[in-house]
Amino acid sequence: MWKNKNVWILLAGEFIAGLGLWLGIIGNLEFMQEKVPSDFLKSVILAVGLLAGIAVGPLAGQITDQANKKTVMLISGFTRSISVVFMLIAIETGSVWWMIVFLICIQISAAFYFPALQAAIPLVAEEKDLLQLNGVYMNVSTLSRILGTALAGIFLVIMSLSMLYITSLIAYLGLFILTWFLTIDETKQEQETKDGAPAKAGFKEVFPIIKGLPIVFMTLVMTLIPLLFIGGFNLMVINISELQDSSTIKSWIYTAEGVTFILGTLFVKKMEEKTSPYKILFGCSFVIGFSQLLLYLADIPVLSVLAFAIFGFAVGCFFPTAATIFQTKVPKEFHGRFFSFRNMLDRLIFQVVLLVTGFLLDVIGLQLMTVLFGSLSIVMTTLFYTKYRQLRSTNSLKVEASS
Repeated sequence: MWKNKNVWILLAGEFIAGLGLWLGIIGNLEFMQEKVPSDFLKSVILAVGLLAGIAVGPLAGQITDQANKKTVMLISGFTRSISVVFMLIAIETGSVWWMIVFLICIQISAAFYFPALQAAIPLVAEEKDLLQLNGVYMNVSTLSRILGTALAGIFLVIMSLSMLYITSLIAYLGLFILTWFLTIDETKQEQETKDGAPAKAGFKEVFPIIKGLPIVFMTLVMTLIPLLFIGGFNLMVINISELQDSSTIKSWIYTAEGVTFILGTLFVKKMEEKTSPYKILFGCSFVIGFSQLLLYLADIPVLSVLAFAIFGFAVGCFFPTAATIFQTKVPKEFHGRFFSFRNMLDRLIFQVVLLVTGFLLDVIGLQLMTVLFGSLSIVMTTLFYTKYRQLRSTNSLKVEASS
């Protein structure tokens, strides 16, 4: 795997793009803290961009399956670079509306880029290396997040907000250049899907595939659990900072969550050798619920950082496992549409959680909200686990009866 230049290009590209992404995210939070007083309005603004990404999702899935993955990544990467210009206009004019244009453009580009990326990974690596590659890829993403948030904090002190976004633009252009050097062999997939190919069928063709693969459907449903936490992540960080009257706590939270996420992705490979992927998913979901409950004590700095550290480790184990199941169980000719659908589903749930988080933060406050979310996560996980045990029991009975 490590002798494959495409693997190195994807990892280096993710690191560079991650720096740009997190410089932009911190910039967005800084801009909104100055211009938007309400948490709910902040969540509405962020949700507008997500809605645009959902709207183009079906088209993105079809194009990803029909077109060259590298071409899709290049065009979306270029669009993402251009979108930064709108944010520079927003800063210059002080207009939140230009920021909304920026968010719409960058989310539309992401709606094309990430399904193409996920579909490209199993094309450049062997199946036996996928879990390791997914873990390493997420580690690189997390390292870029840690470094990006740290640099953003430093840059906001020594440079203007506009220069922060220009730095982000440079990172995006770096990713665009790196993508040119990718070599993805899609000839085998094209041969399998020509002449009335599934890849050329409609977006809805992916739903029977999901329904016919219980392991994929269950994993897809399980990914909703961490989204209850992730959806309001940035708003919760802002509120914890205000609750503790500390700006530095933001960096501590992002760093702690990032470091433990890396540890989780490294540890999950050993877990996978000793237990089933579903036990990993259910166990991590319970831990995520516990970390949310722990934020009831968010006014205590050590415990707030600990809660995010626990969450980071849990999702570090959860997401590589889920990604590997999707990449290996879903037929490759459906990868574009499947990952586009998953991206749409994630964005939709993210948007709902974002709006609900903003509303609840204004109405009942951070601590009661986290108790509500934590309890919901644990109840949902218990119900999913019970259903999973029933399905296993039913399948075992069928096997015994047939034998």
